[in-house]
Amino acid sequence: MFSNIGVPGLILILTLALIIFGPKKLPEIGKAFGQTLKEFKKSTRELTDDVIEDIKEEKKI
Repeated sequence: MFSNIGVPGLILILTLALIIFGPKKLPEIGKAFGQTLKEFKKSTRELTDDVIEDIKEEKKI
């Protein structure tokens, strides 16, 4: 996904984010993004586990 950005593009994005949101809001935004990503991974894992369990149950029948 981010393979085409490169280091200069990443620095530009981080600089713009720092200018727009300021140094006080940026850690809060990063924390919220991290929590959102964590919840997404957890939901995806649970969904995958449910599908695997359903497949195992179908094979038993």
